[in-house]
Amino acid sequence: MAPTLPALLCLGLSVGLRTQVQAGAPPKPTIWAEPGSVVPWGSPVTIWCQGPLEAQEFHLDKEGSSVPWDRQKPLEPGDKAKFSISLMTEQHTGRYWCYYLRGIRWSELSDPLELVVTGPYNKPSLSALPSPVVTSGGNVTLQCGSHWGFNRFLLTKEGENESSQALDGQRSPNGQTQALFPVGPVSPGHGWTFRCYGFNRDTPQVWSAPSDPLELLVSGLSGKPSLLTPQGPVVTSGQNLTLQCRSDMDYARFALSKEGGQNLPQRPARRVQGGLSQANFPLGPVGTVHGGRYRCYGGHSLSSEWSAPSDPLELLVAGWLRDRPSLSARPGPSVAPGENVTLLCQSGDGTDTFLLSQEGAAHRPLRLRSTYQDGRFQAEFSLSPVSSAHRGTYRCYSSQSAAPHLLSLPSDPLELLVSGLTWYLSVLIGASVTFVLLLLVLLFLRHRGRDRRRKSAAAASVLEDRGRQKSSSPAADAPEESLYCAVTEDARLEHSRARASQAATPEAPQDVTYAQLDHSIRQGETAPSNQQPGERPAEPSVYTTLALH
Repeated sequence: MAPTLPALLCLGLSVGLRTQVQAGAPPKPTIWAEPGSVVPWGSPVTIWCQGPLEAQEFHLDKEGSSVPWDRQKPLEPGDKAKFSISLMTEQHTGRYWCYYLRGIRWSELSDPLELVVTGPYNKPSLSALPSPVVTSGGNVTLQCGSHWGFNRFLLTKEGENESSQALDGQRSPNGQTQALFPVGPVSPGHGWTFRCYGFNRDTPQVWSAPSDPLELLVSGLSGKPSLLTPQGPVVTSGQNLTLQCRSDMDYARFALSKEGGQNLPQRPARRVQGGLSQANFPLGPVGTVHGGRYRCYGGHSLSSEWSAPSDPLELLVAGWLRDRPSLSARPGPSVAPGENVTLLCQSGDGTDTFLLSQEGAAHRPLRLRSTYQDGRFQAEFSLSPVSSAHRGTYRCYSSQSAAPHLLSLPSDPLELLVSGLTWYLSVLIGASVTFVLLLLVLLFLRHRGRDRRRKSAAAASVLEDRGRQKSSSPAADAPEESLYCAVTEDARLEHSRARASQAATPEAPQDVTYAQLDHSIRQGETAPSNQQPGERPAEPSVYTTLALH
């Protein structure tokens, strides 16, 4: 439709006024939008134009329009005007200028205000490569992608130092278009929260809905916390799951990151038993999205720098695959320490990997590639040498390489019993017993030798006293005879034992008789070597008894 006469007159008047403005115009006004120049689809927005108090009227022009888009009288106190858009649509996007009339002169044009509408298209995805956790001073790449086929992407940085950058979209192997934005070097003390949008070159003011915010976590070198789960590394699908991040350092907050994920939930720290600071991260009922590798970080309240990452915690979700493998022990579930045992996990369904989990163990499950044998898929987990640490309940699972964190149903439990002494402990005990017995025999022989020496010394002392008494008094012969009889009786018993021993050993030489030995000793001669048959041995003297001893 052709413009009407009033419109043409207004257009001519507007052109004439702008020409007049350029000749000697008052200073330009200020223009801005509330709540902002990027407006969600269907939301209201207000454009403000502010000039001097002497302004009589404000006009608002839009790029591409042949007539003033709107005009308003100034509001009290008379230095600015309000232009309202109740429902933001694609038609309201574009560049705007405002100017005012003072007396008979129009002001210069304000700086341009560009209104953008967001939301006609679904939001793109924003991720950090390789991770949203960046070491202080490091760099990171932010990837913005969408399946809507945008040929331009915009990355905005929120916070005190707002900024934006736009890049052309590139086709990726998965069929979506994307743009890679280099960011860095990052440092603590600044906000590192980003969003991205997708749009097309021919409609640069019509953007997609904003992506979810992505916050970069700047990690430092302070003490790393610990990440654990009371349920263990293998959790059942549908089970409630809570991760605990704790440290002996006085952190004020903790953050949780998942490898390949973009969310960095944060929780305030609280004091627990033992003076530790801890935060719980409830993840709700376990699903497929929860499988993966997690780390956590500690942060102080007055610093934007985070700690070094915790050791990784790998969560495995069981029950996703309907396969249920079997588990058996060879040679059996009861084994002695130091021996070998093999736990065999088998399945009739095709599987890439088997995992063996020990109930209550803190370490990650053992993982082996499956082999095909006798019509079944299987893996042999060798435990050698077995120790008391291997005692417990075991289960095995199957998984596919395409989703290594999603497991089958567990096998029936297998109880591994470890009992008995190890072979090296048995040898050690045997050697110890042998040593103790030898030591006791040596002590016994030594004690017996001391007893014999004491008896000999006592007998010699008695004879010495008898000799002294005999030389001084003849009446001392009676006590001497009593001692002689007592000592002789001991000698006779000792001689009988010696004769019995000699009879058991014919090769040994024959002993002399007591009479011969006594006679020889009394006469100072050598004892006779043989005894006459039938001759009764004489009672040995005290000297003979001492000689036998």
